[in-house]
Amino acid sequence: MPETFVPDREAVRARWAVSLVFLLNGVSFCAILPRYPEIVRQLGITNTELGLAVGLGPLGGLAFGLLAAPIMKKIGSGTAALIFQILASSAHLLIYVAPSWGFLALGFVLAMSFDAITDIAQNAHGMRVERRYRRSIINSFHGFWSLGAVLGGVIGAVCAQFSIPLAWQGWGGLLLFGAIAIANFPFLLKGSDAAERVKEVSSPSASSANEAPADLMGETSGNTLLESTSPSRGKLGALALLGALGMVLVFAGSTEDAGSTWGALFMTHTFNASPFVAGLAFVALQGAQMLGRFLGDPIVDAWGDRTTARVGAVISFVGMSVMLLWPTAVTAVIGFAAAGWGVATLFPAVFRAGDNVEELGHGVGITVVGWFARIGFLAAPPIVGWLADLFTLRYALALVPLYAVGILVFSGALENTTKADKQATPA
Repeated sequence: MPETFVPDREAVRARWAVSLVFLLNGVSFCAILPRYPEIVRQLGITNTELGLAVGLGPLGGLAFGLLAAPIMKKIGSGTAALIFQILASSAHLLIYVAPSWGFLALGFVLAMSFDAITDIAQNAHGMRVERRYRRSIINSFHGFWSLGAVLGGVIGAVCAQFSIPLAWQGWGGLLLFGAIAIANFPFLLKGSDAAERVKEVSSPSASSANEAPADLMGETSGNTLLESTSPSRGKLGALALLGALGMVLVFAGSTEDAGSTWGALFMTHTFNASPFVAGLAFVALQGAQMLGRFLGDPIVDAWGDRTTARVGAVISFVGMSVMLLWPTAVTAVIGFAAAGWGVATLFPAVFRAGDNVEELGHGVGITVVGWFARIGFLAAPPIVGWLADLFTLRYALALVPLYAVGILVFSGALENTTKADKQATPA
């Protein structure tokens, strides 16, 4: 039976530092979301106009996201994550204080442009730390993002309930989150982002058996999270795989947007909920997603990414369908929670799978799937907003069960390797 691997102190410290980067990324933006009803009232805009402003943001993400790989190559994933997180927090301030729809849209475009690079860079750095641990820990990083999102949602809901001026909340968030990000920088990993990959293929000695891939050792080491050892797909095959993986994130991102952009407005318009109760729709989605991510690593080890994704899609479909068929404040909170749990492991799974596709060069796979993720955040808000103005938000949110069907269709691109498969040795 293999011995339990204990990561070194640097890896442990870096794990907490990366977790904090994910948390800051979640809390800094999600604190805005419960203030959407107030922003809509102050600017005098419609649901369609709000959806269009939110939807324009990912256009910046689509453009800037393609720069993530060369930026990480130049300055490293850790430095890139922190620099662009601070820039994103600065852009969030414009959303809080926007005097018109045009400035609101500009704030979203700038925030999403910077966030696209932060998102890819923090995941790339998380992969470095995961390789140091030699087991799955990526879901826990995304769990901290969801924890940050919940904290942000609560902060925003409380500020809305007590009528804290939007500008005060914006400036306070920028100063606090920026200072924490700067203080966190020394604890991230140093050196090349490819350092851990080099170690995996350059240490075939008996003393470092857990660091060598299966084709060098002739067996799979018990506590090693190995890179994919599948035959080379070629560039066209790699692109097709990345496209399928990216579509999983399109539907996962659209599901998350249902809670972040429309949750508070749905609760307000449908049930006349108070500002704090209205914010619970988003908090429920992110809270369930947070639990799903913190519990996700052992679940994925037991079932594999593909089966976990398919079970989650069914949960999301059923929960949101019940909410839409029998709409009450209680079923709404439960439905959004089911959607959050259902997509909890998808971003970690797809980023890991994309990072393992190296036929196109190091860092390209994770950049491409991260780019795809922005498509869901781009397309969903204006479509849902248009349908909400045409019908109601209740009927517009009927798209969410369809997102679950899309996840089922493209989930075959995910690997289904379990912990037992990783530990099995050939006969």
